[in-house]
Formats: sequence, structure tokens, C-alpha cells
Amino acid sequence: MTKKAISLFSLFSLIFFISHNLAQEDVQPSCNMCSAELVSVEEIQNYIDLGRASSAVGDMQIRAIDVGRSNATVAVVHRNALQSPTGRVAEHSLVTEIYYVLSGGGTVLTGPELVGSVPRGANSYSVTNLNGPGHNATDVRNGVETELNAGDVLFIPAGTGHAWIEIPDHATYLTFRIDPDKVVKLMDAEDSQRFLDSGGDNSVLR
Repeated sequence: MTKKAISLFSLFSLIFFISHNLAQEDVQPSCNMCSAELVSVEEIQNYIDLGRASSAVGDMQIRAIDVGRSNATVAVVHRNALQSPTGRVAEHSLVTEIYYVLSGGGTVLTGPELVGSVPRGANSYSVTNLNGPGHNATDVRNGVETELNAGDVLFIPAGTGHAWIEIPDHATYLTFRIDPDKVVKLMDAEDSQRFLDSGGDNSVLR
């Protein structure tokens, strides 16, 4: 066998050895002995009905679950018609949001360059129970306008400003939140039922 053939054989043997050992690595779950969590369509509909019945209740957390290295949450948000921008941009510094539009839709402005940025109150319900610390702003510089319709999904990374700037009729959507720093208070099925029974009184979750 030539030296070149021996070198190639050695190289392939090394690659096989590394691949075999990587394949045999016993990776442990990042969420040890965790249980699955169901949010039924009936429960989601109860939140939708609550949002439609009260203009004062918009962003409503349903669950906030510890999934190991991160918390994961789901909320229902209902927004009524909006004809023009309100000059209120939100930014969540540590929590990523994912919108899934259930019905209605409109236009969302997004961008990381905040204008007139002011830190959110550390003890506000939005910070402690919904989407963590961040900033409010009046606008975003070089923003992108995205039209959303039923069935669309929009990813909003942590640190990205966002605001609905037009809603022709209404926008009802699920918001999934990724909370790797675990800054948002946990919420289970019993908490959810207490919130629904209260008619949307945030104080029952504090």
C-alpha cells in the first residue's frame, strides 16, 4: 500500500471514529422530566371573546411555561380598527415574539432603530407578566412595513421595535414568546382560569 493510500485510509478512519463517537453521545434533555401542556381551542376562543367584548383588554397571556433553558409563552391579542399610527412603538429587549394571525389583519411597522426611546416601567404588568423589559418609542428609523393577513406569521426578534400602524377592521392573533432569560412570570392553567373568571382583571395574576 502506498503512503498516499495509507494517508487516505487514516483520514477516513479518523472521520469514521469521530462521527461514530458523536453519534453515540448521550445528549440529555434540556427540560428534565417535563410534561406537555395543552391549550385547547375552547380556551383560546374564551380569550378571543373576552378581547372582543372589552376594548380595555388587548394583550392576554394564556400560558408562560418553563421549558428548561428558556420560558415559552402564548398569548391572545385582539386589536380593534386603527386608521393611522398612534406614535407608540414597543420594543422588548430580551423576549422574541412570533405573531400568528387568526383573523383580520393590517400593517405592522418594524425596525431596530428606535426614535424617542424611553425605558418601560420595571413594575408594569407588561414587563412582569407579558414581554419583559424594553422601551417605548415614538417611531422607528428606516422601518419596514409588513402587511399581515389571517394565516400569516411574523417573527419579531428581541430588540426590534414594532407597532400596528393600520388595521382596517380588527386584528386577532396568537403571540408566541421566547423568553431565554426567564424574565416573565410563569402562568399555568389555573392562573388562566382565574384571569378569565375575573373578566380580564390583571391584578389576579400579580
